[in-house]
Amino acid sequence: MKNKTLAAWLAFLGGPLGLHCFYLRGLSSTLGWLLPIPTALGLYGIERARTFGMDDGLSWALIPILGFVISGCALTAIVYGLMTPEKWNARYNAGAATAAASPAGRTNWLTIGAVVLALLVGSTVLMASLAFSFQRYFEHEIEAGRRISQ
Repeated sequence: MKNKTLAAWLAFLGGPLGLHCFYLRGLSSTLGWLLPIPTALGLYGIERARTFGMDDGLSWALIPILGFVISGCALTAIVYGLMTPEKWNARYNAGAATAAASPAGRTNWLTIGAVVLALLVGSTVLMASLAFSFQRYFEHEIEAGRRISQ
């Protein structure tokens, strides 16, 4: 039986590593194996920014990728947490004899906590990623315009 609360927390906390995909679909989950790639690219962008400074073009292109992955996983946690018990059990606990009455798909306070934190962190990271990428892009364009005018 797949627990909705555990899946929501795994999507929120371990989503960028694909932990929720492995929990729900097993080790054969393609998405679970692909999620660490953009996460690693974003972390590489952060490391480049620390090493070469914020003027490194590759770093400001890679850093928002991590933010978008975190935001997407937070959205997944929200979707899992707000899914009705009937839909949850039909989708992830269909093999059980009494899947419709299973307590694994019920919502409790821990599920609501995952949804609230995912909404808070996910929206903050998404807005920060957008602001960072737009700021760096426009600063780059202004600098390119200055070089052309001189």
